Amino acid sequence: MSIPLETLKFVIFSIDLFCLYILLIGVIWSVLSPKRRIWPPPKKASWQYILTWFLFYMVFLLNFVLLLMDWNSWIFTESFRFFIAVPLIILGGMLFSWGIITLGTKNTSGIKDQFITNGPYRYTRNPQYLGDCILFFGIIILSNSLIALITHALLILVFLITPWAEEHWLEKQYGEIYEEYKKVVPRFI
Repeated sequence: MSIPLETLKFVIFSIDLFCLYILLIGVIWSVLSPKRRIWPPPKKASWQYILTWFLFYMVFLLNFVLLLMDWNSWIFTESFRFFIAVPLIILGGMLFSWGIITLGTKNTSGIKDQFITNGPYRYTRNPQYLGDCILFFGIIILSNSLIALITHALLILVFLITPWAEEHWLEKQYGEIYEEYKKVVPRFI
């Protein structure tokens, strides 16, 4: 007995939405209640760290599967979308990668390492999130999928809210140096 493709797509989409909503609730909770935050996690082995990264990996995997299943099924009939989407994907991917390389894996994963103000962090306090948002916007256009629009728009929303959750933690970790940095460098652009 095989499961119809549309049913399978619906199940994967539902699981993806559930994971995205949990991430969104977690980041909003972290903004509203920084002393009991989920992100950034209190330590690497904490349930917050494990849950957050599990959900992100699930969302990225499920989004990829849904992109393949729902590719080119929506409203963009012209191939001009490639000329818009590909530069956005490249720009977003480069900014995201530059941010990770500069910040390092510990800081990127929410574990305190060192305060970084060079590289892309001279221009924006959140180059990884900005790069992700640009990249996901390009993927939405390129994939021509309503499902991708929904899932990636929710992921963009998570990445737009997350800096507010991190700022309280950064103020506690780095104090005056972070306060001065915030005055000079914009949150996004």
